[in-house]
Amino acid sequence: MGFVSIADGTQIFYKDWGPKDAQAIVFHHGWPLSADDWDNQMLFFLGRGFRVIAHDRRGHGRSTQTDIGNEMDTYAADVVALAAALDLRGATHVGHSTGGGEVARYVARAEPGRVAKAVLIGAVPPVMVKSERNPGGLPIEVFDGFRAALAANRAQFYRDVPAGPFYGYNRAGAQASEGVIGNWWRQGMIGGAKAQYDCIKAFSETDFTEDLKAITVPVLVMHGTDDQIVPIADSALLSHPLLKQGTLKTYEGLPHGMCTTHPEIINADLLAFIRA
Repeated sequence: MGFVSIADGTQIFYKDWGPKDAQAIVFHHGWPLSADDWDNQMLFFLGRGFRVIAHDRRGHGRSTQTDIGNEMDTYAADVVALAAALDLRGATHVGHSTGGGEVARYVARAEPGRVAKAVLIGAVPPVMVKSERNPGGLPIEVFDGFRAALAANRAQFYRDVPAGPFYGYNRAGAQASEGVIGNWWRQGMIGGAKAQYDCIKAFSETDFTEDLKAITVPVLVMHGTDDQIVPIADSALLSHPLLKQGTLKTYEGLPHGMCTTHPEIINADLLAFIRA
């Protein structure tokens, strides 16, 4: 593991495990988490001979708690710097939620040869917020509520989200894991409040339509039908038709955090796609 230095002084933390000449998979985490959210997938693919890489987005995890650059263009530029520093070629980029937006913007702009495939899991593209152009989106008041809750009591907000809709623990019969809830809280609280506050606008209002259209590599779109954070009807079902080489795979009844709640399903499908 180490840090990549960005021109504006930001230090981007990353993990880089496995043989450096092996096929690389780069994992991009969701809001407001860190590279640690990919522990299960990192270990799974490391054990199968892959080189696995995950970074903390600026302002999140162990990266610099930035008060600037907390938007998608800069997030993607940070990934450009990471890919160059690690000399990644033919990598598969996997993004969850906000990380899916980061993947879409990066892959659309990546230097030729850097990216072989991409995966969007419970991802925010094409755009989350409701507008005349996106009538099925979530009202801006939803995201205003996120900002208000973060500013008022971030610690409590970061307990309520994983204990409720993120993992579907608010559904009847769900068996909540205190460890999973606590790990989500831990990751969120390590990051910077200002960067995480700004990131709400980044993940909710950024329009990735043109990014999706520009991507030429194969893309797997994975989404749970019971995703309460990024509803499938206004995300995956709209993103998939915009992709030149897109494959849509839906998961009946699975929640937003399905990489954690059902890794045995998600990992197997990721492996099949990457090896295909």
